[in-house]
Amino acid sequence: MARWCYRHRLVVLLLWVGTLFGLGFSASTAGTDYANVFSLPDTDSKRAYDLMEKAFPQSAGDTDTVVWKVDEGTVRDQAVRSRIQPALDKIAGMKGVGGVTSPYTGGTAQISGDGRIAYAQITFTDQANAVPKELVQDVVDTAQGAERAGLQVELGGQAIQRVQEPPTGLAEIVGIVAAAVVLFLAFGSLFAMLLPLAVAIFGVGTGLFSTQLLSHATDIPDLAPLLATLIGLGVGIDYALFIVTRHRKGILRGMDPEESAVTALNTSGRAVLFAGGTVCIALAGMLVTNLRFLDGVVIGTSVTVVLSVLAATTLLPALLGFLGARVLSRRQRRKLAATGPEPERTSGLAARWSAGVQKRPRRIAVLALAVMAVLALPVLSLRLGATDQGNDDTTTTTRKAYDLLGEGFGPGFNGPLQVVTDGGDTTALVKGIQGTDGVARVAALPPARGVTVVQVVPTTSPQSEETDQLIDTLRDKVIPQAGVQAHVGGVTAVSKDFATVTGDRLPLFIATIIGLGFLLLLVAFRSLVVPLTAAVMNLIAAAASFGVLVAIFQWGWGLDLLSLGKEGPINAFLPVIMLSLLFGLSMDYQVFLVSRMHEEWVHTKDNARAVRVGLAETSRVINSAALIMVCVFMAFVLSGDSGAAMAGVGLAAAVALDAFILRTALVPAAMHLLGTSNWWLPGWLDKRLPHLAVEPKEEALESPASQGSASAVHGFVRTADGEPVEGASVTLLSKGGRQLDRVTSLADGSYIVSVPSPGTYLLAATATSYGSRAAHVVVADGPLVFDVELAEGEVDAVS
Repeated sequence: MARWCYRHRLVVLLLWVGTLFGLGFSASTAGTDYANVFSLPDTDSKRAYDLMEKAFPQSAGDTDTVVWKVDEGTVRDQAVRSRIQPALDKIAGMKGVGGVTSPYTGGTAQISGDGRIAYAQITFTDQANAVPKELVQDVVDTAQGAERAGLQVELGGQAIQRVQEPPTGLAEIVGIVAAAVVLFLAFGSLFAMLLPLAVAIFGVGTGLFSTQLLSHATDIPDLAPLLATLIGLGVGIDYALFIVTRHRKGILRGMDPEESAVTALNTSGRAVLFAGGTVCIALAGMLVTNLRFLDGVVIGTSVTVVLSVLAATTLLPALLGFLGARVLSRRQRRKLAATGPEPERTSGLAARWSAGVQKRPRRIAVLALAVMAVLALPVLSLRLGATDQGNDDTTTTTRKAYDLLGEGFGPGFNGPLQVVTDGGDTTALVKGIQGTDGVARVAALPPARGVTVVQVVPTTSPQSEETDQLIDTLRDKVIPQAGVQAHVGGVTAVSKDFATVTGDRLPLFIATIIGLGFLLLLVAFRSLVVPLTAAVMNLIAAAASFGVLVAIFQWGWGLDLLSLGKEGPINAFLPVIMLSLLFGLSMDYQVFLVSRMHEEWVHTKDNARAVRVGLAETSRVINSAALIMVCVFMAFVLSGDSGAAMAGVGLAAAVALDAFILRTALVPAAMHLLGTSNWWLPGWLDKRLPHLAVEPKEEALESPASQGSASAVHGFVRTADGEPVEGASVTLLSKGGRQLDRVTSLADGSYIVSVPSPGTYLLAATATSYGSRAAHVVVADGPLVFDVELAEGEVDAVS
């Protein structure tokens, strides 16, 4: 397939462009129909919701709040009223506004006890996501236009929050720009830099448009596109990076660009397919939680990952065909022309670090474990919950409105509870609630269709532990003592139940994705220790990354620096989503790292060499890929969505720790300490396991490995005039670029290189001032005579 895409590159490119624009047109025509369905069967808050739906079947549009405060006097003063009421009347007359409830028209309960703070409620005709941003901005401008010295006006609510979000796409643009910088530093070539970006844009673009269309067929939350973009950009760029790196290496070793692209796709491309599959399996693990909210997240993210993998394995070889040798930098092309193909060697910082890990594995393992353990300590105080506008940045009007309401009416006003009963006398219930510690106010609303709703305002904020304890007290003591059938609902109660359900199902979820990952690695590397090590490392990475999350978002360390608002509990849905993505991404790095080690182990049966070579050859590309991921994820701090920002910071920390500490230090150190037991597998299990080649041997890809004994290629290196060339470097490589033998020609120009078995190989010759030549040679059962002719300054394409 790779060769077909390379040769029919224009067709492939036009198909992808047509698909992207076709899906984009369809999605823009159909619009979006995202739905946040928090269905929590068999929970008390769900039963309360069902009763309220029975009593109030016609749900109105979104209700937002205008809050104002005076520094002197009261809000009842004529000077204040004459500024606020006309603004409210103007808002009430706007198209799309259903009504405004003002404290000046009978709503005396909407004025605080000291008379300095009041609020009005604005009811739109549509839900928040459907309210036009232009209308919301008009409401904000009109209300805040009533401000003057000593009179502060702020607005809160879901619709209001939408207009203070950064421009759509800002996070994606910043992430792509940051990734472009890393890619340019890694490749040194503008064209090579653009390849992974193009693949990611096509993959994410088609994925988002497909998710938008699917939202009309199934329930997909509005968080799904953000998370799909976050993971799609990361894996799309990373997968293309792995393939392009392999392709560039092949060209530098003298391969024809087409053969190099085919080999890169048949090796790194297969690893990409495997890695993409593991990410999708990890994402699908969310389904075992049986939380409907997450089903749509699985659909959106999985579709985007699949399309990113498809772009990397079809669109990328087509783009490589357009570029040819220009995938290398100019300096690399000039060097290739001057000195010929590069031999297979690893040098520099990666090689020195790998050798250092081999020399001091115990010390490095202890140090890495200590760092991860310290970072994981905060996870012991992890508390799940939900964020609200009290977690917005202090400069936003929604946060200011939230704080003003808490100041004027008590912290619990921002998250009232609803105790819902279906028939019966509620007198004893109301009296019991009033006498409960932690309750500020109680008000029983008139019955509707036999259902009575009792509004309960706690004395503490919606995110405090005391409010959670109050909910438990109402459910376990107050309601049973009142002798009625009642249920506690409301946004705060729903958030608590969601956190409880998520926490209860988390062990099953973790066991599922770790078990699936273990089985995949067991089959891929035919070892018990490698997948067991990967499972332990995944748990360590998860604990450390959640420790970082707790320290930042729950304890508030660095929140002001990141402009991420106020500390609070960790979003209840985040552990499941983040663990899915973390386990999938860390599996990618494990596959790319260990597949190279396994390849070397199969060739040499030398564990120390396999680990050293595998780390030296993959650490740079893994670290580059991780750095790109970190840039993309951290950019989502700018998304304006607190959930996406929290997921971005958490995933950035997880990927950084996984790549820079675990895969670069702890995993290779542990594999050095474990020795040959890394590759142990009981014989009976080996016979029963299916065979799955993640990255097949290059020789097996390039030519049928014929059976036969070792042989040789020999001949003379001469000039065009027949003069012998002494000191020419003659290298025999596999077609994938693995150096098999290297010699220097003698005074008469003769050379002889060893051939391990019959097959097709690459022979490259280079000499100072004579340029180089490279050619494919086919060795049969006996030695092959092959003379090489060098011309001054000439560089021959591979023939």
